[in-house]
Amino acid sequence: MYELLKQENNAKRGRLTTVHGVIETPVFMNVATAAAIKGGLSSDDLHAIDTQVALCNTYHLHVRPGDTLIHELGGLHRFMQWDKPILTDSGGFQVFSLAELRKIKEEGVSFRSHVDGAKIFMGPEESMRIQSHLASTIAMAFDECPSSRADRDYVRRSVDRTTRWLHRCKDEMARLNALPDTINQKQLLFGINQGAIYDDIRIDHARQIAELDLDGYAVGGLAVGETHEEMYHILDVTVPHLPKNKPTYLMGVGTPENILEAVDRGVDFFDCVYPSRNGRHGNLYTKNGTVHIKKACYEKDERPIEEGCGCPVCSKGYSRAYIRHLMKANETLGLRFCVMHNLYYYNHLMQDICDALDAGEYASFKKNALERMQTPEGE
Repeated sequence: MYELLKQENNAKRGRLTTVHGVIETPVFMNVATAAAIKGGLSSDDLHAIDTQVALCNTYHLHVRPGDTLIHELGGLHRFMQWDKPILTDSGGFQVFSLAELRKIKEEGVSFRSHVDGAKIFMGPEESMRIQSHLASTIAMAFDECPSSRADRDYVRRSVDRTTRWLHRCKDEMARLNALPDTINQKQLLFGINQGAIYDDIRIDHARQIAELDLDGYAVGGLAVGETHEEMYHILDVTVPHLPKNKPTYLMGVGTPENILEAVDRGVDFFDCVYPSRNGRHGNLYTKNGTVHIKKACYEKDERPIEEGCGCPVCSKGYSRAYIRHLMKANETLGLRFCVMHNLYYYNHLMQDICDALDAGEYASFKKNALERMQTPEGE
């Protein structure tokens, strides 16, 4: 159940109660693609950095180690020793982005695994069955993610098919949740709005899927080539047509600046690989801009990554000089420290956003936060 606690203009402060715990929104979901954070963080580490939700990848877990195996071992929560909510994406984005040879039909999509070349078929029912095997808290509907630059006629046909697939996802999930051997019989379903950068297609699709009374709604197909201004415009025209009394999820976004702008437009769920990916390259987020830790100016810097940061790296006194050394020496510990700090930063950015909304001060918080982020430190 989602409870809308407060609004400041279009910004939402909410709470989603699930079978695996309460999610305070706005929230950033830490991306654990193959049931693990790239950078060597365990589920205990995720607790230590105040993670609310982990996001895992349906396609990758289906290919390896297999959703049937995970089901036999008690589901994804037991498999990765994580006791808080998990969202699994549908596999749709990976089907369309990873598979070079694919054939789209009304039934679903045939393609070959990027791991071993094995032939795979996935449609709405298959995606729901895989996610039911994984027993995630929230399952995403199977959709097609067309390019933001795709031809208008193609996008229209694609979105119409995605709508038909959504009806099939809803029916199959209802069936699966009623089965006695289903691990999570209270699995939630989020639908996905598509439409590239075409306002009218986005709006029509939002209105259609809003009628299905799903557990939540995502805006997909953004941050895939369009400008930030185009993305914000699509949110401006689309989000008002999605139910305010349900969670709104902007898929695959984004930078801290993107998150601040999207919260202002009514979004309250986010995920992105940026904090872990950038951390593995030594680019560290702070409230005062980005620290590029490999730079020579940090060779003798005894300060933590960020003064006052409560992450397990900064709070225990590890210096910029030491972390720079680890990264330059290609030590795995350096990757782990950088990813841990960045995810802590993202998780606590969301906490600060929640606090600002609770206080009715989001507009001033956003303005101040954006100003402080503008200039990378040391440049």
